[in-house]
Amino acid sequence: MTKLPSNLTNSIKLLRTKLDLTQDDLAKKTNCSRQTINAIEKNKYSPSLLLAFKIAYILETNIDEVFGIE
Repeated sequence: MTKLPSNLTNSIKLLRTKLDLTQDDLAKKTNCSRQTINAIEKNKYSPSLLLAFKIAYILETNIDEVFGIE
């Protein structure tokens, strides 16, 4: 049996800094807290599907450029 991927990875910090956005900026634009954005960036929290799509939209890219599975 093949092992399933278990960890969600992301490139939020890289993408948001390219757009000169802070965690707080991204949090306000996605209607969540800065602590949530911080936890997602550190892979300590997996966002809801809706929040993941909002983040990708604000970062001007598609969801698979923001999130991946390892």
